[in-house]
Amino acid sequence: MANRPVGFFDSGLGGASVLREALRLLPNENYIYYGDNANAPYGDRTEEDITALTFRSAHRLVDMGVKAIVLACNTATATCINQIRNEFSIPVISIEPAIKPACSLPGTGKVLMMATKATTHLERYLRLRERMPDPERVINIPCPGIVERIESGKLGAEDYDDLFAEFLAPYKGIEVDAIVLGCTHYIFIKDAFRRNAALHLNGGCQLVDGNEGTVRQLGRVLEAHNLTNHAGCGNVTFRTSGDNNRIKPIFDMLISKQEL
Repeated sequence: MANRPVGFFDSGLGGASVLREALRLLPNENYIYYGDNANAPYGDRTEEDITALTFRSAHRLVDMGVKAIVLACNTATATCINQIRNEFSIPVISIEPAIKPACSLPGTGKVLMMATKATTHLERYLRLRERMPDPERVINIPCPGIVERIESGKLGAEDYDDLFAEFLAPYKGIEVDAIVLGCTHYIFIKDAFRRNAALHLNGGCQLVDGNEGTVRQLGRVLEAHNLTNHAGCGNVTFRTSGDNNRIKPIFDMLISKQEL
């Protein structure tokens, strides 16, 4: 069982940013990545749709023989992580928006939680926000359109100026201590976040994401279940519900991207 691969799931290609951390921190594991690109993005779908699509994708990974699943999608996690865990006997590791470490940073400025529309409205995330020492410090900003551009392969710092100008217009010039990248796709365009933070905001605007914490939790879970692979080589198998000929080259580019 320990020699089986770890399954990574995302609605599209964003989970590749979490997989990159896994390849760095857990290089002796092997991996299967499944992206539901035919149905991406999940962020504008109903909870019922997101749940049904996530279940279908998780079952596909189980059918491929994975020993654990990383739900590398904030929207899917916030929608149905408990149901998914109840469905399968193998461990399921989730990712959460990293607002806790963001709120722990020094300063009195705001924390911007930028994510898909679904994530910022779902009850699981809202309960997480309410547990923060000062929930009002956290400003939720839905960001429709970013995922679609990343999925098309646009990663330039200036490729998102029009979207950020719209998203950040109500907060022009406010003091911001941290920006939470609440979607795993966003890690691939950190330069665009930095550029637009400098254009529209004041303060440190430190970028925070939950990828490393998720992978370290994966390592702990594998060890606790005696599932750690000591002989793997970081082999990655890619699967998609979409057009493999179009999507696989973008996936390969994202996996090999030097700076995240």
